Amino acid sequence: MQRKFLVGVIGGATAVVALGGVGTYLLSGTESTTSLDEYTVVTVDGHKALSPDIVAGRTQSKYNPLPWVGEKVTGVTCPTGLKAVTGTKVTCTAKDDAGKSVSIPVSVVKATDSSVTWKFER
Repeated sequence: MQRKFLVGVIGGATAVVALGGVGTYLLSGTESTTSLDEYTVVTVDGHKALSPDIVAGRTQSKYNPLPWVGEKVTGVTCPTGLKAVTGTKVTCTAKDDAGKSVSIPVSVVKATDSSVTWKFER
């Protein structure tokens, strides 16, 4: 009886740890796909671009989704819109808890006429 209880406890603990790892992975993703519509589009060098406010807001909200993933940043700003062209890069800036400036590289992974898939680096 004790052996079955011990196996159950170890199995349950293993399942909780695995579920926590999967949850952390899903919540800590740095890639986003955003549709290009009248609310999100600006023009940069004659190309459709994702608004810098959209990129900054999404980056700030996903930069520190859980206390054990990444550092907390505030005041994320991006210098320009993110052109809807694969390979385009911009560097956004933010402040960490100590007030130091943090550079956040952002790049376009995939672009279509209707959406942009982009990611940032921690």
